Parts: sequence; C-alpha cells; structure tokens
Amino acid sequence: MFDHHKVELEWGGRPLTLETGKIARQADGAVLATYGETVVLATVVSEKSAREGRDFFPLTVNYQEKTFAAGKIPGGFFKREGRPSEKETLTSRLIDRPIRPLFAPGYKNETQVVLTVLQHDLENDPDIVAMIGASAALTISGVPFMGPIGAARVGYINDEFVLNPHVDEMEETDLDLVVAGTADAVLMVESEASELDEETMLGAVMFGQQAFQPVINAIIKLAEVAAKEPRDYVPEDLSELEATMGGLISDELAEAYKITDKGERYAAVDAAMRKVFETLYPEGAENPAWNPEQIKSVFKDLQAKVVRGNILKTKTRIDGRDLSTVRKIVSEVGVFPRTHGSAVFTRGETQAMVVATLGTGEDEQFVDSLTGTYKENFMLHYNFPPYSVGEAGRMGSPGRREIGHGKLAWRAVHPVLPEAEEFPYTLRIVSEITESNGSSSMATVCGTSLALMDAGVPLKAPVAGIAMGLILEGDEFAVLSDILGDEDHLGDMDFKVAGTAEGITSLQMDIKIAGITEEIMKIALEQAKGGRAHILGEMANALSESRAELGEFAPRIEVMNIPVDKIRDVIGSGGKVIREIVEKTGAKINIEDDGTVKIASSSGKEIEAAKQWIHTIVAEPEVGEIYQGTVVKTADFGAFVNFFGPKDGLVHISQLAPERVGKTTDVVKEGDKVFVKLMGFDERGKVRLSMKVVDQETGKEIERKKEKADD
Repeated sequence: MFDHHKVELEWGGRPLTLETGKIARQADGAVLATYGETVVLATVVSEKSAREGRDFFPLTVNYQEKTFAAGKIPGGFFKREGRPSEKETLTSRLIDRPIRPLFAPGYKNETQVVLTVLQHDLENDPDIVAMIGASAALTISGVPFMGPIGAARVGYINDEFVLNPHVDEMEETDLDLVVAGTADAVLMVESEASELDEETMLGAVMFGQQAFQPVINAIIKLAEVAAKEPRDYVPEDLSELEATMGGLISDELAEAYKITDKGERYAAVDAAMRKVFETLYPEGAENPAWNPEQIKSVFKDLQAKVVRGNILKTKTRIDGRDLSTVRKIVSEVGVFPRTHGSAVFTRGETQAMVVATLGTGEDEQFVDSLTGTYKENFMLHYNFPPYSVGEAGRMGSPGRREIGHGKLAWRAVHPVLPEAEEFPYTLRIVSEITESNGSSSMATVCGTSLALMDAGVPLKAPVAGIAMGLILEGDEFAVLSDILGDEDHLGDMDFKVAGTAEGITSLQMDIKIAGITEEIMKIALEQAKGGRAHILGEMANALSESRAELGEFAPRIEVMNIPVDKIRDVIGSGGKVIREIVEKTGAKINIEDDGTVKIASSSGKEIEAAKQWIHTIVAEPEVGEIYQGTVVKTADFGAFVNFFGPKDGLVHISQLAPERVGKTTDVVKEGDKVFVKLMGFDERGKVRLSMKVVDQETGKEIERKKEKADD
C-alpha cells in the first residue's frame, strides 16, 4: 500500500485540492492538482548528481494538454497529440520563469518538470493549476528548491479585481494578469490590459500576491507530511578562485566597462578572459587547480560586481547614460512601398524591421484548443536571426523564446486594434530583429504600431514599449530605463511595460532574485511611464496616427449583409454559384453563418461587380423599376428575359414594342440585351415585363402622351 496525502481549501469560490502518493510514485515529486474540475498532474525528476563539465542549470518545463481532458480526439491524420501548441509553449515558459530563480545557487543537476492536463472543466484555465502543481511537486521532491511559490490570475471587471475569473468571464475583463511569487515578494508577472493606469496595474499585482497566500500555506501543509528528505547539496566554494581572478583582472574589467561601444567593450572583456585562462588554465598544464566551468562562472560573477557596483556608486550606466535616459531612437515608415505597411524602429543598437500584411477572412488562423476551435485574425511572428547579435548559428523553426517574445508584443498591441466590424481584415505582423542589444520585444511593439499605422489600420492609439532593469544590493537599489543586453544578463530584473499615452496594455516582469517589493515596482512603473512617453514622442516624428487610406497594394474589403435564408442561394449547389462569382469578378468572398458577406479585392470595380451580383441573388425585384436583362428564350406569345439574378420573366408579344408585333423574332432573338420594366405579377405570381414602355437605346422610360379629353 502507498502513503496518500491530500490537502484541500476553498480558493476563489472553488475547491483546490493537492494530493500526492497515489500517481507517478517513481518521480522525485508528483502532485495531482485539482481546481474546480480541472485536473493537472505535476511531476519533478532531477538527476542525483551533475554531469562533469556542465556550466549551466539544465531545467526543462514541459506543459502538455491532452485532448481527452476535454473529451476530444485530436484533428489531423495521426489522431494523436503532436508538437506543442503555442498555448503549451507559452505556459511552459510561464511556469519556468518564477521557479528558475528559486533553485539553490550553483545547482546544475538536470531537472525536468512535466505538467499534464488530465481534465478540463472548460471553466478554470489549467495554466494556474499547473503552476501551483509544479510548485507543490518541487517542494516535496527533496530538490534544493527555495519555494514554495503561489500563482493567481487577476481580472478587472466593473472596476473590481476578480480572482481567477472563469474562462467565459475573460471576455468581459479589462485585464488578464498572471502573477506568481513567494510569501514575501513577487517573482513573475504576465499581463494584457485595456490601457489601465499604473496604480491599477500595481494594485492588481498586489491583489494577486495576497490572494495566493492560502495556496502557499496549503503547499507547506502538504510538505510537512509528504516531503522527501532534502538532498545533500552544498554549493561549491569558489571564494579562493574569485580572489585570485579579482587580483588578476579587476582593473581590466573596470576599464572594459567604461567603453560605451558594444563591439569594443566585448573585445576588451574577451581579452580579460583570455588573460585568466592563460594564467590559470594554460594549454598543456597538468592537474590545474580549477576547471574551465569554474573559471567561467567566477568570471561572470566578477563582471556582475563591476557593472552593478559602478551603477550603484556613480548612477552612470555602461554606455554613459544616467538611470532614466532612453537611447537614441530613429523611426522610419514606408520603407518597403509594395508591402501593405512597413517600419524600421531603431533604439541604440537594437533594431526591429516590421512588416504588416492585410488579408481576408480566408487568411484567419484556426486554433484548436481544449475549449474549442476558434479563428484568430491577428498574428504577430517574431524572428531573432543569429546575425542580429553578430553570430553565426543554426536557423530553424521558432523556439520558445521567439514564440514568447512574439506573444508579449501581441498582447501589447491587441488592445488597441479596431473591432472586426469596423475593420474586417486579417492582420499579420512579421518582426525581423536585425540588431539586438537589449529588449528586442519592446522594439517589436514600437515597430508593429508604426507598421500598422503605415498600413492604414485605424489603431485606437499608438503603442510603445520599454524594458526596465534593476540592480539590488541589500537596501540599495537602482532602477534602469531601457536596459542593455549586459544590464539584463547581469541585473536582477527584466521589467517590460508597453502602452499608449493613456495607459498600460501589457506588463511582463521576471525576477532573478528571491523577489522584489511593492516600493520597487511602483518606482519602476513610474519611471517606465516617463520612458514610454518619450518613445511615443520619438515615434510621432515618423507617424503620429494611422494613414487615412490603405496602401496602393492592400486589398479592399467591403461588407454587406444578406438574409440568412438567402445564404444557400448565394453559395449554390456544391458552391457552384459563389465559385462562378469569384471566377467572373476576380473578388474574394467570405460568407459568415450570420449572413455577413466580406468581399475583398485590390480593385474597386471587382468588388462592385461582386456586390451587384450578390445583390441580384438575394434582393427581390421592385415593381416599376427598369432592369437590363438577356433574352433566354422566344416563343410565339412572347420572350422570356433573365432580368434580375436568376429571375426570369415574360415579355408578352403585346409588350415587345409600341407598335403591333406579328412575330416575336421580328423584335428580339435569344441572347439579345434588352431593357424591361417590371409591371407586376399575375394571379399566379408570375412576373410581367414590358419592353415597349422603355427606350431600348437609353434604358429610360418613355413618357406617354396625354390623350385629349372629349369635349
């Protein structure tokens, strides 16, 4: 028999249960987390010892959604789950970010956290459940993890914060914020907001941090009865090596980080590294005191001390800026005239080349999720080629980082897009990072805003983004605006804020230490607000609002509505009618189930032709109106004319001409184009047409002469 332990609590109006000892017992830690009726299995396995020569911590987080969790069978030929979806990739990153800083310093044993969605109640998003499960599994695993952490989703509905809103409530919220942290501090924030102010965003973070405290207590309660013995792990003591290397290269590093040019600075740092290896690990040396991994680790620590100490002491950055100054910005639009919209945004040594493409309903992306299949009409694809940082490297499909950065930019811009009814286009953004030295994701936000405005997309307001950093030593700290790559790597925080002049649209925060306080977050948000305003001003030098018209090469889309009961007539048997309209007019046509018809083409004539064709199919002819038609058949008693879409009517022989007609074919033949007036309908509902009252040259009605009255 096995030891089965369970803790339960009421959280956010629903039961949360954490249990262990029943499933996946060979893992180092395994917890079954249930919230409402959503169930996630969280497992942790970590090597017993680190592989020799490893100079990094190989942590992998794999979040996976099984379609059986929602009673579905996967689509596609193979009928089994394949490569991770965007949601699975983003959730894996979401969980990785708050747990990674809490592993013991120097721990390098390969560790894998697997989160498997086993059941989805279609009300409670599994991502929060998975994050809580991961925290609990790590806490009881015996791995040197300085947790637990808690996590919560915060909504903002009717000006009130809502804890863990249901999936259907997310359509009403002005905020979708996920926050994770410990009992004392916040570690991670990810959000999308509808231009909320700094005070509201900070309030949401602190609301979430307070709300997940009962979850942390529940995990501790579970660990008290179910945790394994902590592993014997003592961080490696490299103080002697650090002292030796400090005496050897401290001056060189200090001088290197006074060089403002990135290339020259990196060359000086590399020279210092070579000096260390030549002295402490010379080629051919037998039994050196320290190995290359130890030397590299200490070298990075020395770099951090130099950079961080100098910033705290002088309030001056690596490139000579003060703490709040943003690097020089150059914005350009219309750089590729044949594309629908384009921009190049350059901030210091970071550059994003962004292109916007407008498409039709046919270009929408179908997304298959546990909650159902839906269509997405805004896509943002971010690419980070190796040449952007002066390196040669492998290029392939987008990795987790590219997907994550692209989604961050997507969240920042999404709140300011026009409604589909106002602007019925599918939008695709491609951001190519051509240079990178700090926050290419925020450069993508700025470039995307400019490219969309260049394309004529009526944004509610321009959006800009800025990355903030933090240096924290004891009680002393410095918040940095527009961080460089080095300040990101050697600092304690990556804090990205995007928004308009009115408010924040996206906030993302990652902490590399045990968390930060409300005071630091408040200062960072206020400083970011000033930086964002400056960047928006610089962007306005290129383009301050959306162009009034679409570009020459962009498709035009017009929308018309038809009765639902006429959809079948427009489509035709097997799609015959709509295919004919598309082939003959050249326009693209998309018909929704509610009768909304979107007609797209780069030619106004093609759109108008398609509109008229559809109109004749769905509309009813009006008595007294004149129509141009085609004679489709002749008979002794008159001619049949196709005059309104598929509708035919009879022109009686007496109505063919003002004068008496002896034979129908004396006046018309099959295929002739004629003008007819709809006179009405007979007792059987059949159409009565007349040619004799219409001038066949001009298509205008002939005025009848008034007969003289009898005296």
